[in-house]
Amino acid sequence: MANLSVRTEIYRRHRIHGFTLLEVMIALVIVAILAAIAYPSYRDSVTRTRRAEGKAALLDLANRMERYFIDRNTYATATIAAGATTDVLGSNLTENGYYQMQIQAQAATTYTIRAVPQGQQATNDATCGNLTLTNAGVKGISGGGNAQDCWRR
Repeated sequence: MANLSVRTEIYRRHRIHGFTLLEVMIALVIVAILAAIAYPSYRDSVTRTRRAEGKAALLDLANRMERYFIDRNTYATATIAAGATTDVLGSNLTENGYYQMQIQAQAATTYTIRAVPQGQQATNDATCGNLTLTNAGVKGISGGGNAQDCWRR
């Protein structure tokens, strides 16, 4: 009998403390639920941040178009390319390449410029799609969302 109590005492002293399978599974379920909630919010935040780059680039291009008009008294010959004397922008891509800038339509006294999302931004921002801006300051989108929401957020 004494031998049994010695073994029990040794077992108690050297018992390995760890996690049971049930505890590990509960922790994994909690992490999965938190990830399922957090990831869409994160992706939406990234998409809105990238959209801000497109909006800023459109406003910059609109300013350049106005300077072009002051210098030449027309919007009709303005281009987006590298090296030409009629260039208003040297590159058609935004700083990080999330949007491609285009002069969609132009005449002597009017223009519409567009920022077209590229790559993953085009996939994630289908609600807003292309951002447009006219010489009159009218802001638009090509997606199925609300233009005011897309330009505000």
